[in-house]
Amino acid sequence: MSRYDRQMILPEIGAEGQARLAAADVLIVGAGGLGATVIPALAGAGVGRLRIVDGDCVDESNLHRQTLFRNADIGKPKADCAAREAMALNPEIAIEAIHGWLDPVTVGAMLEGADLVIDAADSFAVSYILSDACMSRRLPLIAASVLGRQGYMGGFCGTGPSLRALFPDLPQRAQNCATAGVMGPAVAVMGALQAQMAMSVLLRMEPSPIGQAVTVDLAGWRFGGFRFDDAPEPDGPALPFISRSDLRDADCVVELRPESEAPRAVTTGALRLLPEAMSAWQPPAGRRVVLCCRSGMRAWGAATELAGRGHRDLALLAAGIS
Repeated sequence: MSRYDRQMILPEIGAEGQARLAAADVLIVGAGGLGATVIPALAGAGVGRLRIVDGDCVDESNLHRQTLFRNADIGKPKADCAAREAMALNPEIAIEAIHGWLDPVTVGAMLEGADLVIDAADSFAVSYILSDACMSRRLPLIAASVLGRQGYMGGFCGTGPSLRALFPDLPQRAQNCATAGVMGPAVAVMGALQAQMAMSVLLRMEPSPIGQAVTVDLAGWRFGGFRFDDAPEPDGPALPFISRSDLRDADCVVELRPESEAPRAVTTGALRLLPEAMSAWQPPAGRRVVLCCRSGMRAWGAATELAGRGHRDLALLAAGIS
């Protein structure tokens, strides 16, 4: 019996659907907890080409939820280890490991040739960079996020609204797995839903998961969802994320991280200003203001405050991804 018999027997897949999967090129950004479920699911299903992007290396604290990795992988690049496991699972497909970070400079080349993009990075900055790039190229984007025992996922861009349409503002407080904790099975649930949504897009199943959001609360055992096909894109120019290489000599760069967090500012000559001092600060006239922090969260909040006072030439730099 062939490798794909159990899914090809489904009338919505069949030989034609399997051929679509085999011809597909999927970019997966993030080989951590979400990627640990997404990658083997798509590899096992016979998606023809998987490109896996991750600039991190395996750490012992990853192993409880990032189940692609083993103790022997500690210290090795995640992208390489994930590609090895995917190839071991299905040597009939093509796998490319990209050991590096996605940012506003690299995103264009990474999206080249992709039919679908999966955001498994669980990073605010990466999510918005990917959404902006996919929206301009009409590429479908499957994004998810999980913390503790709760998470969400959705199908964006392509023929539907962008991530900015559903989430025009970031949350007020930044949390991540290191500070708030996360349970491995909850991450696996969201990764499995991402993989299912991705396959549904590639197979052109109806109703389309583009424009669909799914929420999961495993603390209260609640599952929800809603359509957002008609969600309007935000008015006015979006706050763009840029990389270090996009900085201009005339920029006013504001380093929002304290010296205890970032002893060296993002660039020479940057003004170090803590977020709580932003309301009393007056930006210089005629210069673009670039706000920098680790994840982009504090930069977003500071930029929102400045935009509310009429400042328009603003950009964000997430130093943790560039």
